[in-house]
Formats: sequence, C-alpha cells, structure tokens
Amino acid sequence: MLTKSETLFVLGYMLLPLLALLSAIVGLTMILGGDKILGAIVLVVVTQAFAFGAFFALRKRKHALLTEHDGE
Repeated sequence: MLTKSETLFVLGYMLLPLLALLSAIVGLTMILGGDKILGAIVLVVVTQAFAFGAFFALRKRKHALLTEHDGE
C-alpha cells in the first residue's frame, strides 16, 4: 500500500501536513489555556512526528516514481 505513488502523494502533500497543522493548533491552544507542559509536548513531539512523516512519504514517493520511470 505504501509503495503506490498516489497513496504517498496523499500522505505527503495532504494528510500528514494537515495533521501537523492541527496538532500545532491544539498544542498552542493547550499552552494558552494553561496546560503548558502537555501543550509543549504535543507541540514539539506530535507536530514534528507528522512533519517528518510527510517528509518521509515525499522521499519515498520520489523513489517510487524514479523506479517506476526506470522500469518502462
């Protein structure tokens, strides 16, 4: 499933960046609401996990497209 370039496109350009943005909003809301430690954890760990996941999906998509193009 994670070898198709279409799936990796959706993950890398749409889903994971959107989840990173939403988790950053949640983390900032938690910090402003008074829960500073848990908000900082969400802001740093969860947001970065989604951002690195998007980066990984885009690199894997590029590799899949290059191997698909070389196969023709």
